[in-house]
Amino acid sequence: MERLDHFMARANSAYYAEHDPFSDFTTAPEISQAFGELLGLWAGLVWQSMGSPEAVILAEAGPGRGTLMADALRAVRAVMPDFAKALRVVLIETSPRLRALQARAVPQAEWCAAVEELPPEPFILIANEFLDALPIRQFVRRQGGWAERFVQNETFVEVPTEAPCSLAAAEGEIVEISEARERIAAFLGRRLAFLKGAALFLDYGPAQSAPGESLQAIRAGRPSMPLQNPGEADLTAHVDFEALAKAARAQGAAVYGPLAQGIFLTRLGLFARIDRLARGKPPKVAASLIAGAQRLTAPEYMGSLFKALAFAHPDLPTPPGFAQ
Repeated sequence: MERLDHFMARANSAYYAEHDPFSDFTTAPEISQAFGELLGLWAGLVWQSMGSPEAVILAEAGPGRGTLMADALRAVRAVMPDFAKALRVVLIETSPRLRALQARAVPQAEWCAAVEELPPEPFILIANEFLDALPIRQFVRRQGGWAERFVQNETFVEVPTEAPCSLAAAEGEIVEISEARERIAAFLGRRLAFLKGAALFLDYGPAQSAPGESLQAIRAGRPSMPLQNPGEADLTAHVDFEALAKAARAQGAAVYGPLAQGIFLTRLGLFARIDRLARGKPPKVAASLIAGAQRLTAPEYMGSLFKALAFAHPDLPTPPGFAQ
């Protein structure tokens, strides 16, 4: 019998070590080059608000193939060359196979294995669809109290336990918590309380904490049973943005959001960038660019479920995209 978060961590470690996740799902950087470009320029504006230090780390957690960072750096070199000269690129990745792909996309990159391994220097961190793959625990409300879900023989087993949190839940409802996510948020909150910098997360989940089961698996591009054949599917769960905001704020960081991804990207100028990219292109290419932007921003696609959340040093101004 294995606790769910331990099972999920083991399964995802095996999956990312042996599989190409992008054959199973598509992330925002693969949908539109403008996504990474805008985030690169977002980081450049944050750097300027930090006083344009001569050296700064630009880090990405969960960088996939390196597409987002490659797009970000291309935009930065073209528009903000001083920022390009100042930055040191650090990718947070554990998979040797993915590191090899990232090295081809971002030749100047350095690597570390965890957010907590970032050097104690001014930094700007970007993480797109990173938190959702971190392990969760699940608790079920029963008449006699609470039970935690363990995994045994590809099925859930309930073990009586104490209340996991103060969140109210009805009989049979499930509460999910992620100690791994909250640990990262707390670490960044402590770091940003005294060190100038910022962290930006884009992921999917509710803005407020609430009961609900969200564990899911994607195998061969299709939804699958999460507990079957561990290591053969990508396991993810919705991100509790309120819990992350509380963890970072408690350590002294300023917190902005969560904000719907569609609003955030529109404020950053996504459609102006798409209009420029589409100019002079064949109709099919232009239509594809526009469709990609709509997929990122429309409420019925990624625009509402996906959120943007930022942590920053308390003395920095509101990061781009978050001002009312």
